[in-house]
Amino acid sequence: MTIRRVALRQTSLLRRSVNYTSPSIRQWPRFVNTSGQSHAAGRGRGGAKRKILGGVFVALSAGAAAALYSFMTKEPPKPREAVIEYEKPRPAAESKEDNRDIISSQHLQVKKSWEHPGVYAWGSNSGRVAAPDLTDNVVKTPRRIPFFDGQLLRDMKLDRDFGAALTEKGDLVQWGLAFSKDDSTPAKTLKGKDLIKIGISRDRIIALGKNGTVYSIPVAASDQTLGEKSHQSSWLSFWSRPETVNYRQLKPRNLGWDENVVDIASGLEHALLLTSRGRVFSAASSTSDFPSKGQLGIPGLTWASRPKGPYDEPHEIPILKGFKIANIAAGDYHSLALDSDGRVFVFGDNTSGQLGFEVESEIPYVDGPIPLPFNKIYSGSGKQPKVTSIAAGGANSFFTVDAKRVTGMREHADSIKDLGRVTADTWACGSGIWGNLGTGKWTHVSLGPSKIKPLSGLYEWDENTNSVIPIRLARLSAGSTHAAAVMNNVTSVGISDANSDNETNWGADIVFWGGNEHYQLGTGKRNNMPYPTYIEPLDGGEGDAEKGRKGEHHRFQITPRTTVRLGEGGKGRKASVEQRVECGRFVTAVYSGT
Repeated sequence: MTIRRVALRQTSLLRRSVNYTSPSIRQWPRFVNTSGQSHAAGRGRGGAKRKILGGVFVALSAGAAAALYSFMTKEPPKPREAVIEYEKPRPAAESKEDNRDIISSQHLQVKKSWEHPGVYAWGSNSGRVAAPDLTDNVVKTPRRIPFFDGQLLRDMKLDRDFGAALTEKGDLVQWGLAFSKDDSTPAKTLKGKDLIKIGISRDRIIALGKNGTVYSIPVAASDQTLGEKSHQSSWLSFWSRPETVNYRQLKPRNLGWDENVVDIASGLEHALLLTSRGRVFSAASSTSDFPSKGQLGIPGLTWASRPKGPYDEPHEIPILKGFKIANIAAGDYHSLALDSDGRVFVFGDNTSGQLGFEVESEIPYVDGPIPLPFNKIYSGSGKQPKVTSIAAGGANSFFTVDAKRVTGMREHADSIKDLGRVTADTWACGSGIWGNLGTGKWTHVSLGPSKIKPLSGLYEWDENTNSVIPIRLARLSAGSTHAAAVMNNVTSVGISDANSDNETNWGADIVFWGGNEHYQLGTGKRNNMPYPTYIEPLDGGEGDAEKGRKGEHHRFQITPRTTVRLGEGGKGRKASVEQRVECGRFVTAVYSGT
């Protein structure tokens, strides 16, 4: 490219030289014949002038010829020789394990996630959620929350103004300015309920107990002390004590004798409850507003028409009766349900196309579940789709699909080389103005689901089966304007002293995309990202620098589930642990999950 640019510059100069000298030659005869005097009369003075001009012309012509010759004969400068930069010398390893840390950033990340479990958070800190101990309004890159150092968590949910998490024993921890303006640091609130999952609304926390009990707890600590409190009883009927936190219970009616709630999801105003028999109930989850955009999935149900009883009483969604629902998801004002056969049902707000079909101004929302026809989306592709998972957040919906190659019309099975091959695709719909669709486009509203190409059609070689397998998503977390996806790629977490010193552990790939106005993507920059991107290790490269990799750029890989001994050198207690990502409202966290 350098040679070509030099040649172009020389050609341009050469062309200018020729254009400059030619007019001079053409103008010379005309100049000497324009004198109005006779030849004899102008012999003396005119002759002298002509001699001087002639000399000047000869000099100019000679100079131009010399310059032209120089340009014609001068060799172009030689390109700069490529300098091969070899890998920088590494520090001398003191042991097998030290050598693994030196040669692999991914191995070091996995190791540190076991030795130092806890929580990294970043993004908006206006509500003292990402960094309760700082007054900065944003946290630009991942930073540990000291309160959770050494802890394993069951679940975590994040809002810009408050955070909630479940300890390893199932106690609820809350923090942030919406929890307490006087002390925003994390504190245990509801204890002894063996909670396994939480969701958050605008002003309440919906929590699921291991026994299927669903609790609704105020976000604000001041509200938790108001009103009559329940009593906690033991199996001994004569012993009970009052609760320290005021809460409500969401109790679905007419459950079977062996039926209980096994999953929950919450939007800003509503909650979904899934039972062990695949039935779905919906309820109001906020005290500030009653759901009014169809997200409850019960046609005609409003504040005015609601049945007598508690305002947040769960009601079964009648249209979903007869379908065994396996997964539920909730955005701010819309809901998704996935049955065991891979059929998706959508309902609620559709002003951004988050339900997967074109926006209609006359019908801004749908108040009853309707199917989203993925068979139509794959029509003519020769593939049979089955939705395998759903996720929702803000005004967005996400779907993962296994598309199996089948024989199409006018096709013969013998002529199809990839018959039966499964392709794993990821689809998104809804608002994309911040890049939160992940498709590489800035779309205000969606006309239908769009494929996230960087997360679709991926394959890898599996050495265990000696075959090519599709790379699916292990988890997708959707926040209000951004999202993160953990890939289900081949990982390695079983390296021990029995392996060679060059065999290493590595985790799963994880990517982020969408809104970044509060630095919630963790890139350290503020620009939004319309397509999935990697971020650097959570410790900011500190561990890499200690192992001789200062200045190098490595990507963050998240540690999959395994059973290990925690603590420095693996000398602590034995536990089953994995790292999980949680995208909230302008805040992101990665925590050690049990």
